[in-house]
Amino acid sequence: MMLDADIKGQLAQYLELMEGNVLIKVSAGSDDVSKDMVALVDELASMSPKIKVERAELSRTPSFSINRIGEDTGVTFAGIPLGHEFTSLVLALLQVSGRAPKVDEQTIEKIKNIKGQYSFESYISLTCHNCPEVVQSLNLMSILNPNVTHTMIDGGAFKDEVESKDIMAVPSVFLNGEFFGSGRMTVEEILAKLGSAPDASEFADKEPYDVLVVGGGPAGSSAAIYAARKGIRTGIIVERFGGQVMDTLGIENFISMKYTEGPKLAASLEEHVKNYNVDIMTLQRAKRLEKKELIEVELENGAILKSKAVILSTGARWRNVNVPGEAEFKNKGVAYCPHCDGPLFKGKHVAVIGGGNSGIEAAIDLAGIVDHVTVLEFMPELKADAVLQERLYSLSNVTVLKNVQTKEITGTDKVNGISYMDRDTEEVKHIELQGVFVQIGLVPNTDWLGEAVERNRIGEIIVDSRGATNVPGVFAAGDCTNTPYKQIIISMGSGATAALGAFDYLIRS
Repeated sequence: MMLDADIKGQLAQYLELMEGNVLIKVSAGSDDVSKDMVALVDELASMSPKIKVERAELSRTPSFSINRIGEDTGVTFAGIPLGHEFTSLVLALLQVSGRAPKVDEQTIEKIKNIKGQYSFESYISLTCHNCPEVVQSLNLMSILNPNVTHTMIDGGAFKDEVESKDIMAVPSVFLNGEFFGSGRMTVEEILAKLGSAPDASEFADKEPYDVLVVGGGPAGSSAAIYAARKGIRTGIIVERFGGQVMDTLGIENFISMKYTEGPKLAASLEEHVKNYNVDIMTLQRAKRLEKKELIEVELENGAILKSKAVILSTGARWRNVNVPGEAEFKNKGVAYCPHCDGPLFKGKHVAVIGGGNSGIEAAIDLAGIVDHVTVLEFMPELKADAVLQERLYSLSNVTVLKNVQTKEITGTDKVNGISYMDRDTEEVKHIELQGVFVQIGLVPNTDWLGEAVERNRIGEIIVDSRGATNVPGVFAAGDCTNTPYKQIIISMGSGATAALGAFDYLIRS
């Protein structure tokens, strides 16, 4: 039996939502993965009379495809879609059976209008929390458009293929045999890469807003909801809902929820915002802000939006270590997400740069997968919490180097080592390894503002207790501000504060 009782209970409820019959075609060998995959497929078939199974020859073994009766839908799983991909399997069964996807009509039309032949392959790991969105988006495109096919490939089950293609980060997507993109991508982002991105003309006729929110993480989502609840005209510019939360796996300090995961929380944020009368502009980045009679926000596509008040909630991003080799070997051994990419370094030697909480958590996490972890910390002592340090030092396959400065990440076509300097002796040393995880904190996404609002020396927007900046009508919230603690719950609170501050400003002016 592949599934435990709890999961079977949930699955039974989902399978009742199937509308038509589906046929699972299975290509299996005598290996262990094949045996487990056949057991899973047989278990699915035993749970619903609408699921039929037959043996077939597919291009990869072990794999199985999910089809409408008499028609190949182009949805294939190579490997066993459990772990984070279990939802992808359930959604594929429901959508192939005819259940309508939870996607807006405009997106469905764009998918149906794709011309030409598109054969997608996505390489994933079952521990990657960024992978399911890509898998589900490409599956949806395959189900809605006969010109599109997609195969999800579990890197753990197809190690030779992953190594031959030098894949060192997941998800990695190939289109018609050529590299297409890596990292989290929404269906809208994939469509934009295929050439159907919204241009400036789509924004030309928008009336001025009362409140325009820039950024859709916890702070921006909270600000948009609080503004919309006041019954005022609210817009939100979003590159991707959730922001950094999308790159966070386990969340255990979001009060009232003992445990959740980043992508799940991000999906809830988006759903909550969509419950209100908010004009949502996705896949957009702001590039300029100017205070005139109204406040103008120019987007990277050239469109100009106007509003009486603006709330900046553009969050922060991983700080780069800025040494030779970092940019060159990004996704070729240089990584920023230990949960996503850690499994690809199984049995290898990796380094973690950074001795704060995120760096030490990453090192502990990786130590359970890789052969050896070397931690490099610039200061004479680690900055992580004592409980994490204690756990770290109890591990036999971890080396900690303190008071050292990273000088270079070396490699040819991929990472082969790291050079560092002992800050006491100034002696430079080199370690041979295959991966480097950079975990040295955050930098605010505020470069685009220039001199438009007052920022501190590290680029954070300076706000008062109401979230107001030095520019009347411009407010800011979350990790892009000088708030001392960067936490999801604090960002949500500051988003609410900024929206209430903006509303107060509107009724007084």
